[in-house]
Amino acid sequence: MSTGFVAIIMILIAVVVTLSKGVRIVPQGQQWIVERLGKYKQTLGAGLNIVVPYIDRVAYRLSNKDQILEVPSQDVITRDNAVVTVNAICFVKIADPQKAAYGVEDYEQATSSLAMTSLRATIGKMDLDESLSSRDIIKAELLGVMADQMTDWGLILRSIEIQDIAPSASMQGAMEQQAAAERQRKAIETRAAGNKQAAILEAEGIKQSTILRAEAEQESATRQAAAAISLAEGTKKANQLLAESISGEGGQAALNFQLATRYVDALSALSQSNNTKIVAMPSELSQSIGSLINAGVILGTTTESVGGKSQLKEKNSTNFSWNTENNFS
Repeated sequence: MSTGFVAIIMILIAVVVTLSKGVRIVPQGQQWIVERLGKYKQTLGAGLNIVVPYIDRVAYRLSNKDQILEVPSQDVITRDNAVVTVNAICFVKIADPQKAAYGVEDYEQATSSLAMTSLRATIGKMDLDESLSSRDIIKAELLGVMADQMTDWGLILRSIEIQDIAPSASMQGAMEQQAAAERQRKAIETRAAGNKQAAILEAEGIKQSTILRAEAEQESATRQAAAAISLAEGTKKANQLLAESISGEGGQAALNFQLATRYVDALSALSQSNNTKIVAMPSELSQSIGSLINAGVILGTTTESVGGKSQLKEKNSTNFSWNTENNFS
């Protein structure tokens, strides 16, 4: 192989290497930082880019997509001296590649450390219960604190999410006991409120029942009084009519007839009783009845003697018989 041929091959190799160093193809979603002799020269975007070979070099290859940076778990002390374990996730985007490359040594580590210190400061101002239930408040405060600082690094903090806030094992046991006691207290209060309501309803029922009973008794007494008054008035009127009839012509005879009729009805009922076998009466009673029967002549009645027995006969065919030996039949 001749010397000239070797030289041509070497020249071709040098040209290929030079071209490869002068042409840069940047993938979509990335930005490359080019330095010339150690100094920032330019930022290469996606696509084909030409640089000066052997003088320009790509110092940093940065992604312009949203990046997920995890914040390691750490123990944080709350304002009431409770220990909780907290971790989070940051969503970051590079807005200025030059600042991201030269503004901070390692922007990923810097972002993670800033999130950890901000979490400690934010949760340290809260009580345990508040820190466990106020994730949105913690998130908003972290965004406000970290955004300004990260702007100087050419970064945009899209969002920060709290993954977990877990109290220590001893604290969890105490919280479970507290929650159980709280639930028991609420159950007792609910039961007491139910018993109170039941007692109130029962008392109201008794009250209404007493009122209704009193009203019923009052109404009954009023009606009884009205009935007694009506009865008294009727009795009074009947007595007045009886007195007027007695004072008139034939009144005494009518009275005697009424008495005789009631005597006869009473004796008839007594003789018809199943438990009555023998009826004994004083002799004076027959004489009294006989004198009353004789008064029936005034009312248009007649007395006949049939078979040795005295018999009172009304003109309306109603018959009564009286045995002179004091036997009623």
